[in-house]
Amino acid sequence: MESRDIILIGAPVDSGKRRRGCLMGPDAYRVAGLAEALSSLGHRVVDRGNVAPDPVDVAEDPRLFALGETVGWTVSLMRAAEEAAPQGMPIFLGGDHALSMGSVAGVAAHAQRVGRPLFLLWLDAHSDFHTLASTETGNLHGVSVAYLAGRDGFSMFPAMPAPIPGKNICMIGLRSVDPAERAALAETETHLADMRHIDEVGIRTPLADFLARVDAANGLLHVSLDVDFLDPGIAPAVGTTSPGGATLREAHLVMEMLCDSGLVSSLDLVELNPFLDERGRTAGVMVDLTASLLGRRIFDRPTRSLA
Repeated sequence: MESRDIILIGAPVDSGKRRRGCLMGPDAYRVAGLAEALSSLGHRVVDRGNVAPDPVDVAEDPRLFALGETVGWTVSLMRAAEEAAPQGMPIFLGGDHALSMGSVAGVAAHAQRVGRPLFLLWLDAHSDFHTLASTETGNLHGVSVAYLAGRDGFSMFPAMPAPIPGKNICMIGLRSVDPAERAALAETETHLADMRHIDEVGIRTPLADFLARVDAANGLLHVSLDVDFLDPGIAPAVGTTSPGGATLREAHLVMEMLCDSGLVSSLDLVELNPFLDERGRTAGVMVDLTASLLGRRIFDRPTRSLA
């Protein structure tokens, strides 16, 4: 794999849900050696530190948790993403999944400017396709894709520069989708691969099909990797655990296929809650997966002879 300019951007977003702890995620990735792992693969890595939310004037809604703070994060991360995207491959260190409203929106603005379509690969147990009106919990990490896809009801957020059509979105690993989200998704062309589909045909098939579409369209590809894409048995540090997730081998296969495609232009690492981790176990897994996406192969790892 060719050397790339990697831009690490800390996004300690902890406003997308009520359970706290994701604000410690960016530093957990740093302690787990993300920059060092990517540098060892020959990439040029710069860490721009942590972004902070912009102050915004938004009327709070008692139904929605931390609306103003989440809007502020969206504004600041959109600006950071739009600035970084022309300079290399930004990796957003989260932080809960509400951060994607800013990171992906900023990348979408860049894609529109360079005249290329943006595609979104959502690796998550949840579809996050609620609107502000349909969410029952009021947790805004569950509305991210709805905003990015241009669904109605987000007037208090910055305008999505170029809403992503359903045909350009692929969700893999789904196993917890609410009825309102299911009904809304049925009206779109979003590509959906839940865990039953993966059990039946494997994880390679839906991903290969989607990557072929990205390549044919000369698209830019943003990958949003949620810790709960993985089975909690291997990645416990997440507040929204859902059993039956991707295995470690399936997750590495996804990352290696993404690497082979050469299509990934930006990445989110989200929902890591170090407070729930076991001696940095989950952070280490996420660093290893990122390294796989950026070129590490099994033969890069020294092994001890059994002789």
